[in-house]
Amino acid sequence: MKIAIYGRTFNSDFIKYIQQVFDILKNEGIEVAVYKPFLKFIDHFQQINHDKFSVFESKDELDSDIKFIISIGGDGTFLEAIPYALNYNVPVIGLNSGRLGFLANISREEIQTAFEAIFSKNYQIEYRTLLRFLSPDTCVKELEYALNEITVQKKGSSMITIDTYLNDEFLNTYWTDGLIVSTPTGSTAYSISVGGPIVMPGSHNLILAPIASHNVTVRPIIIHDDLTITLRATSRQHQIQITADNRIIEINQPLEIKICTADFKLQMLKLPNNSFYATIRNKLMWGADKRN
Repeated sequence: MKIAIYGRTFNSDFIKYIQQVFDILKNEGIEVAVYKPFLKFIDHFQQINHDKFSVFESKDELDSDIKFIISIGGDGTFLEAIPYALNYNVPVIGLNSGRLGFLANISREEIQTAFEAIFSKNYQIEYRTLLRFLSPDTCVKELEYALNEITVQKKGSSMITIDTYLNDEFLNTYWTDGLIVSTPTGSTAYSISVGGPIVMPGSHNLILAPIASHNVTVRPIIIHDDLTITLRATSRQHQIQITADNRIIEINQPLEIKICTADFKLQMLKLPNNSFYATIRNKLMWGADKRN
């Protein structure tokens, strides 16, 4: 079996868990390719022992027969690993070296049991919806797709105006700091911080959630994910920001973009006893009450 490891930096208290991962892979005879900048960072820690791994820097440098991409870090690192997974049509496994972690949801304490489940094929594959741009604007096309959300946001202090259409039918004009178009996966990311609902993965819905709406009666709305969303934005500022997950560009206004769901999905590993319900209970502390 061949796997690829993508990562960034981590705190020194995670060293022993990195070593644990390397030892497990070595004992199983796994062929490993490591993201070159991550391996250079690891090699600063002389106490970490590993075999000589092959390295990669671009998404075209991996063997075509890799089985998994392992992301080591937080949710930001997981998002950065997605292009590699999509290029080879393989699942991403998120090992969390940080704190919260909805996407990187395997904790340091679960590393051993997680790999045991992987090697025994005791897992399921979840297919997560991605957003993509239909706009002909080449500046937008460089953002490609988003797993969590696409946002249109103000640049500067003035609010922006966003005329919103669903399949060319007018929905609303938002006077706001921005508008979030979120997938179910992203419902626990940026969207939830502006009052958006939690949406189950696989529910075939999207969320439109305004950021600091000037009209307080304009609330987040859930729509079906087969709709094409058109956003026409204007601002007093010269430029407007567009983000796709953790990638951002600035475009001269007025602008028009079209967003829909991609015709491909991201594969994520679902391990035994790792459910969405348990995740929101543990990560969001649902039901936690200091009186109990």
